Amino acid sequence: MKTEKLRELEEKIGYQFQDMKLLRNALTHSSYANEHRMPRFENNERLEFLGDAVLELVSSEFLFQNKKKMVEGEMTKMRASIVCEPTLAFCTREIDLGSYLLLGKGEELTGGRQRDSVVSDAMEALIGAIYLDGGFASAKEFIERFILSDLEHKQLFFDSKTILQEMVQSKEGGELTYELIGEEGPDHDKRFVVQVMIGKEPAGSGTGRTKKAAEQEAAYAAIKKLKKLV
Repeated sequence: MKTEKLRELEEKIGYQFQDMKLLRNALTHSSYANEHRMPRFENNERLEFLGDAVLELVSSEFLFQNKKKMVEGEMTKMRASIVCEPTLAFCTREIDLGSYLLLGKGEELTGGRQRDSVVSDAMEALIGAIYLDGGFASAKEFIERFILSDLEHKQLFFDSKTILQEMVQSKEGGELTYELIGEEGPDHDKRFVVQVMIGKEPAGSGTGRTKKAAEQEAAYAAIKKLKKLV
């Protein structure tokens, strides 16, 4: 990957690496490493392991300090929502992390740059790289800016189906249903299009690599519409 591309990502995240090898490592998917016959430890999985631990600690401290009336069980549930794959993938959109990844040809052709599992793992690897390069404070700053900021809005996304269900039940708005209205792309890179209906009225639509992901996007779109956030 060209240095200009790496500098572009640094600009987006507001952090400049002392050791650029760490950043490249964080962006190297196992498919790329395998294709180029690189040692297994040179893909981003080890950094992902480290970043996952740092993220859990920072999010735990954040909830402890900022949710003073939350009991242990509620904090555990909310932390799990924050660090889960779909939420981390959602957080990568702000910096378009998928576009910077080094992927093998097969992973590239099957839509790896948009796959939640790939980009969420890369997000954790990036956290691990920042931690090693700049210490805990730098990693914490990154996490607070790109993952823990605007949690209320993000919660609308990661709990979208539950929140929409509660919103509909609180009013006499009719039954909530999800309808598959289309499929896009070839079989190896298929995307599903789902529309959520409140009664007989369409409320929002979403696209995803799985029907569940598309339903989540549709519910999120409906919530934003109902709350006038769009």
